[in-house]
Amino acid sequence: MTDTTVGSSKPYRIAVFASGQGSNFQALLDHSREGQLGAEIVLLVCNKPEAPVVERARRAGVDCFLFEKRAYARREDYEAEIAQELERRGVDLIVLAGYMLLLTPVLVDAYQGRMINIHPSLLPSFPGKDAIGQAWEYGVKITGVTVHLVDGGMDTGPVIAQKVVEIEPGDSIESLEEKIHAAERDLYPQVVNWFAVGKVRVDGRRITIE
Repeated sequence: MTDTTVGSSKPYRIAVFASGQGSNFQALLDHSREGQLGAEIVLLVCNKPEAPVVERARRAGVDCFLFEKRAYARREDYEAEIAQELERRGVDLIVLAGYMLLLTPVLVDAYQGRMINIHPSLLPSFPGKDAIGQAWEYGVKITGVTVHLVDGGMDTGPVIAQKVVEIEPGDSIESLEEKIHAAERDLYPQVVNWFAVGKVRVDGRRITIE
């Protein structure tokens, strides 16, 4: 599944880390197939071998690194194996897409500035688990999604891009979830493309798109 950036000598290579259904993985895959991602998905990393995202990857011909946390004494041990797989494939960017494990410095430090995550709120509001539910219970009028660099904290990395989602009078939490997920599928491939074509500039916590 190759989608090369115009003018580059090799495709920009990404690894997607996911643990669940894989809707964002599918969005990235679809954009790649349509020539809109500027990157090749060379690896799926998943800690749940039976997760639906694994079947999505296999159908698309994407290699998988599958593991179960309980098989390792420490998180650093399986991350060291993952790091070897990433290096072997020449991965340029790690894309977290519903990966439900905390990361250690083994990966965070090695891919500083080259690891991104998407979160279903307008950070710094509602970090952590169940961000959609947090926003709904709080009664905010707008929420959204955030793509940020990963820095080892809980959703604390510098913000790359955000997309606003309005909570309208007729919404339910289910309809809000659908709108949030649609916004994720729209924004994430765009941000990956920015990295692939070299538009992202990082200066401390301030990120600009050139």
